Amino acid sequence: MADLGFDGRAAIITGAGGGLGKQHALMMAARGALIVVNDLGGAVDGSGSDKGAAQLVVDEITAAGGEAVANTDSVATAEGGESIVKTAIDSFGKVDIVINNAGILRDKSFHNMTPDLVDPVLDVHLRGAFNVTGPAWKVMREQGYGRIVSTSSAAGIFGNFGQANYGAAKMGLVGFTNVLAVEGAKYNIRANAIAPLAYTRMTEDLLGALGEKLQPELVSPLVTYLAHESCESTGRVYSVGGGRVAEVFIAECLGYTNTEDLTPEDLRDNWEAVTNQDGYQVPATIAEETAMFLQALS
Repeated sequence: MADLGFDGRAAIITGAGGGLGKQHALMMAARGALIVVNDLGGAVDGSGSDKGAAQLVVDEITAAGGEAVANTDSVATAEGGESIVKTAIDSFGKVDIVINNAGILRDKSFHNMTPDLVDPVLDVHLRGAFNVTGPAWKVMREQGYGRIVSTSSAAGIFGNFGQANYGAAKMGLVGFTNVLAVEGAKYNIRANAIAPLAYTRMTEDLLGALGEKLQPELVSPLVTYLAHESCESTGRVYSVGGGRVAEVFIAECLGYTNTEDLTPEDLRDNWEAVTNQDGYQVPATIAEETAMFLQALS
């Protein structure tokens, strides 16, 4: 089988000045993608900036024979998102791929969480994906092609102490991905999400010795495949880390139905049927989930 190449596909990768984003950029550039390396260069909590972070990655790509340009706009504003996409259009004439990777952390237990810890996290992770993907989406629809990979997290899908802000943003990206997959289908736009586990500056205090097995470059093969034109996956979420890749899915039990006299007491007495996971289904769209209702009620 031939290697997966990108033959001049233009890719925007946010937060690509280090960590996961940098590895995604290096791998895709080595396979022929034209890369917009976006990074504000801020600290883990989003404060400050270092305009050189993105350029250093660009220099590494070009030194290896690839093609890339730097962008230091913030994904957290609509203006920043527009400018990031404009950089791709001005430099490469198009945008084929968006990798929503930029992120910050402002962890705190929920009873101590204040708006200054919530809003910036939502702005970067969730609104940032809207801000960048929105203008790129218009280009993708017109050209009849696009690949979008957004970075979710197990903290949102499964929960993690002290990360209500981060978890909410990351699970929001799963919903974002599901809708883009539905709306993009007829335009040959595929959208997927990953939930990575990797040793980066955002996780170095959390992973300890395990981090040695979770190098960020082991996440990039999945991102590269999901961004490739041959990949038909869409509306899916994948857990990835340390060389392991596994699909994560939201399923629905067959449940309990009582169309005549559903009461709280009836639910109490039949709770085992409500929660019985035997024979679960995995609806791909809200239409498929609604069909489960129709079948149960017929």
